[in-house]
Amino acid sequence: MARAHIRKRLLGVAAVAALAAGGPLSTGSADAAGAAVPAHAVTGYWQNFDNGATVQKLRDVPDDYDIIAVAFADATGTPGGVDFRLDPAVGYTSEQQFKDDIKAKQAAGKSVIISVGGQNGTVSVADDASADAFAASITGLMDEYGFDGVDIDLENGVNSTYMAKALKAVHDEKSDVVVTMAPQTIDMQSTSTEYFKTALAIKDFLTVVNMQYYNSGSMNGCDGKVYAQGSVDFLTSLACVQLEGGLDPSQVGIGVPASPKGAGSGYVEPSVVGAALDCLAKGTGCGSFKPAKTYPGIRGAMTWSTNWDAAAGNAWSKAVGPHVHGLP
Repeated sequence: MARAHIRKRLLGVAAVAALAAGGPLSTGSADAAGAAVPAHAVTGYWQNFDNGATVQKLRDVPDDYDIIAVAFADATGTPGGVDFRLDPAVGYTSEQQFKDDIKAKQAAGKSVIISVGGQNGTVSVADDASADAFAASITGLMDEYGFDGVDIDLENGVNSTYMAKALKAVHDEKSDVVVTMAPQTIDMQSTSTEYFKTALAIKDFLTVVNMQYYNSGSMNGCDGKVYAQGSVDFLTSLACVQLEGGLDPSQVGIGVPASPKGAGSGYVEPSVVGAALDCLAKGTGCGSFKPAKTYPGIRGAMTWSTNWDAAAGNAWSKAVGPHVHGLP
């Protein structure tokens, strides 16, 4: 997730020991029990680190969020392999508390997924062996923690052939897996980009692509005109590229920062997000760009992050959540 703030990675061997001392660590698998993602959904990233935003536990994430992406899994010494460890900074005294919070969110109808990548993520899936390792480690984390799925937020390159293979392997093992993606704007400008090709390759089970409409320069809209970030036209015209490029409307979401502190640039008021969603879904609220048709099935919106949202009094989710859930 591109952003101005560098996350603190604090968990070493000593920290793991301290965490274990705070409570028993679960050794058994945790069964995922999340409900189906609603037709119009709000996604929020939950920070497993302290970067100056409000530190919170999963239980603190508002009910307006339908998908909670735990950020982030970390690369292991095995190419393609990932693992997850709680950062002591978030305040859990045991892994079991975290797993219990996941189950509670699922019981409330939410999906909790593990996000891979971020600004500092170095996971590479570029051959058969790394694709197999990625799939095995994701399904392993789903078993261990009860995650409902995986979010692909790799900002250092995606190989569509092998990432698609890995995600298909996860889906083969977990047929109800929730799969989301958060590419940067440049990664979704054309169906020939690796991110776009990955999305299309897994279209039969892809949940949503929440492109990051921030920390971006000006980009081409689907009408061939150039639009600058920070406007309703930027959101609608770039969403149109994906909608007309082969993704189903239910697989397209608008990703924005929860507050000006959540990203280096590209913050828009929640009302702008609402206007963009209305423009795409109903043809109202548009700026100078108006799509040739409407997409009432548009999935919804995403934000970085639930923590930055909390730091701003949850103003983003209080405004965007009801708007998304009220779409036709």
